[in-house]
Amino acid sequence: MTTTAITTDRPRVTTKQKVGLVLAGLYSLSNLPSIFTAPPDGETGPPVSILVVDSLLGVIGVVAVVMAWRGNRVALRVAAGAIILITLTGLPAFFVDVPMAIKALVGASVLLTVVAVVLMFSGPRRPAPVTD
Repeated sequence: MTTTAITTDRPRVTTKQKVGLVLAGLYSLSNLPSIFTAPPDGETGPPVSILVVDSLLGVIGVVAVVMAWRGNRVALRVAAGAIILITLTGLPAFFVDVPMAIKALVGASVLLTVVAVVLMFSGPRRPAPVTD
């Protein structure tokens, strides 16, 4: 009787991808307590439904980052999607009358998301082709 060993080589996570995953994980973690930061009655702020969505996306993002750290490529895409959606929920701040500090915070989150996603999907460096 013969046996066949099946090995699954998970893709190795590069240093750039790890940095992107750390950024995505920290950003997701920072959105976990969103549900508890609802504005008091009479004050302007994001709707409670958006805060609930951000908290859920934060949980999804943290779980996906942990799985992506272990080499799961699908989880890498889920983590990127989670932080992109979290960032999209903050974009209306640019179009309403809110303090400039809030707009700066949303702008920083957009920049953080772009940097994290670019790093998460940066593959390993390929050697330059040798020409004679």
